[in-house]
Amino acid sequence: MGFKEAIRTVLKEKYATFKGRASRSEFWYFMLFTTLVGIACVGLGFATGGMDLLEGRNASALPMIFFGLYGLFYLAILIPTIAVTVRRLHDRNMSGWWYLGFLVGGMIPFVGPLISIAMIVILVLKGTDGDNKFGPDPLRGAANSDVFA
Repeated sequence: MGFKEAIRTVLKEKYATFKGRASRSEFWYFMLFTTLVGIACVGLGFATGGMDLLEGRNASALPMIFFGLYGLFYLAILIPTIAVTVRRLHDRNMSGWWYLGFLVGGMIPFVGPLISIAMIVILVLKGTDGDNKFGPDPLRGAANSDVFA
């Protein structure tokens, strides 16, 4: 799955779909997209006078617009981000409730960074080969496996 296809899949086809599985490429391309948009919004906010806002000086409304767009963007992608993460855990044959455990555990002092690293490692690992209890393999799919049957 390519960059554009991953973004289209997550935002248009599976916006709030918590069932099924997500391949590594779908998950990581979507994370790259959200990071790049966030960097662009914040960068434009600071480039147009955002430091003046931080220092308490009068600034134009332009930085506030970019910072506001940043906030609205992350509100808009909150549900698809949770959904694609749950589907990624499903690809590893793990329940989506693990995500909540990772979020809560990540807030524990001293243990939180270790839990965050464990979550990243789990999300990087290859998914289960073939079907699992959460659905068909996203890399092969049910349609592709029946071609030569």
